[in-house]
Amino acid sequence: MRIVILGAGQVGSTVAESLVSEANDITVVDVEPARLKRLQDRLDLRTVTGNAAHPAVLEQAGARDADLLLAVTQSDETNMVACKLAATMFNIPTKIARIRSADYLSHPEIFSPENFAVDHSICPEQILCDYIVKLLEFPEALQVLEFADGKVSLVAVRAFHGGPLVGREIQFLRQDMPKVDTRVAAIFRRDSPIVPEGRTVVEAGDEVFFLAATGNVRQMLRELRRMDKPVKRVMIGGGGNIGRRLAHAIEDRYEVKIIEFNKAGADRLAAELDRTLVLAGDVTDEELLDAENVADMDVYCAVTNDDETNIMSSLLARRRGARKVVALINRNSYVNLVQSGQIDIAISPAQATIGTLLAHVRRGDCAVVHALRRGAAEALELIAHGDAKSSKVVGRRIEQLDLPKGATIGAIVRRRDKSGAPAKDDEGDYDVIIAHHDTAIEPDDHVIVFVVNKRMVPTIEKLFQVGVGFV
Repeated sequence: MRIVILGAGQVGSTVAESLVSEANDITVVDVEPARLKRLQDRLDLRTVTGNAAHPAVLEQAGARDADLLLAVTQSDETNMVACKLAATMFNIPTKIARIRSADYLSHPEIFSPENFAVDHSICPEQILCDYIVKLLEFPEALQVLEFADGKVSLVAVRAFHGGPLVGREIQFLRQDMPKVDTRVAAIFRRDSPIVPEGRTVVEAGDEVFFLAATGNVRQMLRELRRMDKPVKRVMIGGGGNIGRRLAHAIEDRYEVKIIEFNKAGADRLAAELDRTLVLAGDVTDEELLDAENVADMDVYCAVTNDDETNIMSSLLARRRGARKVVALINRNSYVNLVQSGQIDIAISPAQATIGTLLAHVRRGDCAVVHALRRGAAEALELIAHGDAKSSKVVGRRIEQLDLPKGATIGAIVRRRDKSGAPAKDDEGDYDVIIAHHDTAIEPDDHVIVFVVNKRMVPTIEKLFQVGVGFV
């Protein structure tokens, strides 16, 4: 696939790194030559220096032959103009724009073909906000990711000494919870993947990924960990785009305090937020943290624009008694350094965002992609099409599929009409089927696949593609 990426910032660079490893033809455009040189020194791709909203620059980047345009510069206006040019001048089939302004996002007609011709808009700040909200809802989890419009969840937890399942085989899950069906999709032990089988024994320190119907997640968490106390008090370090969105999202459910360094910014937040206590100050000020009772906080979230500030304030909050600390960290090397240490969860904004972009790049009908383990693994929601003759998956049991080692089908979501028969339209109820070896795949099933290494993704895509003769 020929892909033009506009913007070589954190999101653009991470997307380029992920896609170039999958044999795509990538060109990256940015106004900063130094950024492009660093990218080209590491990756096999083309670069073009210039303004992404200029037709001549897009022409030089190969827009006439491109299959996909990813406009992820820091400027919403540049991204939208580039998409319009891509549609009117270059006829690029798929155009995705990064849009940060809530004002633009609240008027989706702006993105219609007759206006700015944005096929899909993504807002990294909103994606991160939703990500953190889920972590507050399930404080025991390292990650909580949803599929099939929230009907199925993939949850990552760290097993601990004395945990209910530690030292026991996975097959005992079914005995312990006979009324709840779940599937352990993968286990990472000391950063190495283990494909789980019934006799696999969970060890303390294992990172366990399991799939379950969203309504059963809390019961499953009880089996793997002691349940933490529900979150009641949250302190947010940083009142920028992410901090403001997060405070808006959670202030009706939790007691929230937010610290913003800029006095004018703190005044604006105080006027916007209804129930949140807004404080003007430095998130690395120990005296301020103590004065505002950080020791009583269930969760401290550091979401400023500076990695070092987020790391230091999180460490200070933990040292001063916060029960759990979450830090937003852009540099992957920092994420690897601090994750699972004194900082409970380190979130990479680019990795949290990339799945939304990958869903539009994957071949076949791919509804959702989530990047896991800092991009090394993936979970995909693929829609099965065709029939037993045209498809390699439809009409076959899972044990009959030619899955690569390390790939697991964890769950199937199947729509039923009122009579119980399969339904293709939006009407009817959904069945969440946890996949076992004898589960058969039917047409239009949403199949959730976990791969421990993203190099397996092309094989999975090919498996789900329909034969040429299918209509």
